[in-house]
Amino acid sequence: MGRLVMKFGGTSVADIDRIRNVARHVEREVKAGNEVAVVVSAMAGTTDRLVGWAREAAPLHDAREYDTIVASGEQITAGLLAIVLQEMGIPARSWLGWQVPVKTDSMHGAARILDIDASGIIERFAQGQVAVMAGFQGISDDGRVTTLGRGGSDTSAVALAAALGARCDIYTDVDGVYTTDPRIVPTARKIDRISYEEMLELASLGAKVLQTRSVELAMVHRVPLQVRSSFEAPDSPNQNTIDGTGPGTIVCDEEHIVEQQVVTGIAYSKDEGKVTVVRVPDRPGVSAAIFGPLAENGISVDMIVQNVSEDGLTDITFTVPQKDLPRALKVIEGCKGEIGYEAVRSSGSVAKVSVVGVGMRSHAGVAADMFKALAARGINIEAITTSEIKISVLIDAAYTELAVRTLHSTYGLDGE
Repeated sequence: MGRLVMKFGGTSVADIDRIRNVARHVEREVKAGNEVAVVVSAMAGTTDRLVGWAREAAPLHDAREYDTIVASGEQITAGLLAIVLQEMGIPARSWLGWQVPVKTDSMHGAARILDIDASGIIERFAQGQVAVMAGFQGISDDGRVTTLGRGGSDTSAVALAAALGARCDIYTDVDGVYTTDPRIVPTARKIDRISYEEMLELASLGAKVLQTRSVELAMVHRVPLQVRSSFEAPDSPNQNTIDGTGPGTIVCDEEHIVEQQVVTGIAYSKDEGKVTVVRVPDRPGVSAAIFGPLAENGISVDMIVQNVSEDGLTDITFTVPQKDLPRALKVIEGCKGEIGYEAVRSSGSVAKVSVVGVGMRSHAGVAADMFKALAARGINIEAITTSEIKISVLIDAAYTELAVRTLHSTYGLDGE
């Protein structure tokens, strides 16, 4: 007997038929002798509808009431799944965030989990009961409902698994993590095992399979994590163990991966905006004058490139999320007197393409191969950032798919 947290996203619980399919997956694990907790998202489209109603009621609304509204979607799904499981003869009850409780800070709309008291769920496990928990939500010290931000149900599931000492299966509409987006590269391969670090990089660089915070939490607490498809046959075997294999992709410590590729995957993001501050005085404090006000306005900066100084002046280029580009330009324009630049140029038609792999630590030439392959295709690189296991380049968005296909082949990731 083991403990298992199963998380199902919005498309997996989009209607009653799909909720019944989820219940059959749960039934399989119960029959295997596992103590099971299920974390559910709102039914597909529900959260967007609730957000729309809140905005229609008042464009500027109380964030606490907003959380009360949008958290109700998960409550509905949790209740429906519990009813379906009961109808199948499986003892089950629903749990809302405040009932567990999932304790969070008071940052409404983007709360962070501080603690989960899972003792009540463990008591119900002893009675043979399945716990169905509403994801995405918690409760603050002042007793108000909070939400964890979009994609927060993944975080709820991993946090609950950590509190229960359980493994965690994330069920989604794909059957695992692939070497890149199969819609762009049909020969992309499903990865059997991937390290926490690699998955964290891929998630932060544009891969949509797992939410970044959930991977970070799994890595910190060493929660065994598996990505599976909710649309596979409910009687598919589950062998998600550190030493075994599973039907999806297992996310684990690097030491548990026997054959490590130099490059594990290719990620891309078109959600990029580029800003170039032209002819900035090259003096101490000028970077702080640019990036300080951006940080104060909650604008995240990613890539930063500073040209060689000429005549005491330099150009500084950086990227921000595309949705924040207009605000970033407004902030920089408001600081012109303090910065002393000549002009500001911007573009919203850029993309970031990244290669990721822990094998890069011990292999030279990965960057050189990347640059040669892109040059051979006539793709110009506008900016570069690196880490120990990642190289990212900024390119014209029109070349995104060509760049991804080229790099996927360059590093031998194509399947049969």
